[in-house]
Amino acid sequence: MTGLDDPRRSVPRALAPLLRMEVAPVAVGIFEAIEKSIPEYSEFRDNVVDGIRQALVKFVDRIAAPDAEPDPHDDIHRKLGAWEFQSGRSLDSLQAAYRIGARVAWRHVCDFAERRELSLREMSVLGEAMIAHVDELVSLSVEGYAAAQASAAGTLERRRRKLLELLVGDPAAHWQAVVGAAQAAAWPMPDRLVAVALEPSAAPADDLPADVLVDFEDATPYLLVPNPVAVARWLARALPGWRAAVGVPVAPHDTPRSLAGARRVLALARDGVLPRRAVLDCADHLVELTVLADEFLAGQLAQRALAPLAPLTDRQRTKLAETLLVWLSARGGAPEVAARLQVHPQTVRYRVNQLDELFGDRMHDAEQRFTLELALRAHYLLQRG
Repeated sequence: MTGLDDPRRSVPRALAPLLRMEVAPVAVGIFEAIEKSIPEYSEFRDNVVDGIRQALVKFVDRIAAPDAEPDPHDDIHRKLGAWEFQSGRSLDSLQAAYRIGARVAWRHVCDFAERRELSLREMSVLGEAMIAHVDELVSLSVEGYAAAQASAAGTLERRRRKLLELLVGDPAAHWQAVVGAAQAAAWPMPDRLVAVALEPSAAPADDLPADVLVDFEDATPYLLVPNPVAVARWLARALPGWRAAVGVPVAPHDTPRSLAGARRVLALARDGVLPRRAVLDCADHLVELTVLADEFLAGQLAQRALAPLAPLTDRQRTKLAETLLVWLSARGGAPEVAARLQVHPQTVRYRVNQLDELFGDRMHDAEQRFTLELALRAHYLLQRG
């Protein structure tokens, strides 16, 4: 629970430093109570104590900084769930331990409230926040247990492949089916994700985060990255030797659009329209993607809009087209255009007069100017290929 309705956001932040001083004694009290009720946990004291301490620290941290993003690598409670499965136990013992911990923690909260003379309102929100925190920890452990169980049964990979197919499928699958597949694959449905298109490669690809969905068997391999943060930066480290294009971030139901954009960027790079860097980001090339969304139509636009240049020699067309694009985009006078083209202002005036003769009123009509600029950009992009 991380939204605005999280009860932990209601706890006064000023209580965080005071609560932090309570972590050590509360952790000891919780473990002693758990040890009495679940003797088998004594054998794994370090694991259990570490889990208790981290749970308390995370609780205080959330109160101190409710807007801070949780550490995606802090998965001790998922590991506890997986550990239960790997130890051959059901989740009953772990869930019982959480219930015991909650009761002991509540007694400490009551004592803390009395010592610190908290108001009834403060005590109430503190208790509600504690319950919400325990519920979150239980959910994490259940996810960890389910993931370990699925992996041991050899089903996790198949379930994730099915989820991939549903997310990128055309036509789109019924959304409830996608949600069900995500739950079966122990994959928390993110608010946003990006698709990453890859060029086939024999290079290793074994350093990806566990929550990234992968399909290396497709003719055009791809990844789906949930909750994307700086994907383009870490991708080059995770997949050395691969060429990749990162799609735009989308809601999960728009996954096919992100993947289509990423694959289009790879294609434009192969054709020489875009630079052939190891990692390209769609967000950096939205203009090119838009202008060349349909290359045939882009070519028709360029041909029709720039028809007045057609009778000229190649040399004349090149100079006048270059001057026209700078003149349209600069919105300035001859000196500014001349500076960009690195020619004399008088040369610019001469060329603009030629363009006026060729294009007439279109040079000074706002809508026609936009059409001309778009046509020129399409022309140059298509020429790169």
